[in-house]
Amino acid sequence: MPQIKSAFSAFLLLFAIQAAYAQKVPIVRLDQLESRLNAGKDTTYVVNFWATWCGPCIKELPYFEQLGSNREGSKFRVLLVTLDFAENLESKVLPFVSKNQIKNEVLLLDESNPNKWIPRVSDKWSGAIPATLFINSEKNTRHFYEGSFEEGELESLLEELGL
Repeated sequence: MPQIKSAFSAFLLLFAIQAAYAQKVPIVRLDQLESRLNAGKDTTYVVNFWATWCGPCIKELPYFEQLGSNREGSKFRVLLVTLDFAENLESKVLPFVSKNQIKNEVLLLDESNPNKWIPRVSDKWSGAIPATLFINSEKNTRHFYEGSFEEGELESLLEELGL
C-alpha cells in the first residue's frame, strides 16, 4: 500500500508540474491581434493561422516551432493563431498545445464573421488554412502565404523576403 501512495503522489506531483508550465492560450479578437502586431515596430512577426483539426496545419507546426527556437532572443516572434472555436479551448486546444509541447505563443482567434475579418488579414486569403502572415513594420514588409510549408521552405521564404 505505501508503494501505491508513493506512485500516486509522484503522479500528482508530475501533473502539477506540467500544469504549472502549461501555456496559457488567450482568446483574442482581430483588433487585439492587429494592435499587438502594430506595437512591435522593430519586430518581425510570423503569424500562422491553423486549427487542431487541420492535418496540413499539424504537419507544419514543427517547422514553426523550429523557426521560433532558432531565432529565440532576437526581435522575432512566431504567433500561432488557432481558428478553433472558443468553446473548444479547454477540451481541444489546451490539451493539444500541452501534448505537443508547443513553445511558440498560441492565441485563439474568436471572430464569428469570416467574410468580414479574413479580408482584413489579407485580401489574397480565400479563408483556407494553413495560412501565414509575415510582418515587419520597420521594413514596411507584409507578405501573405496561403498553404502549407514543407521542411526548409519557411526559412527559405524568410530569406527571400529579407526577414
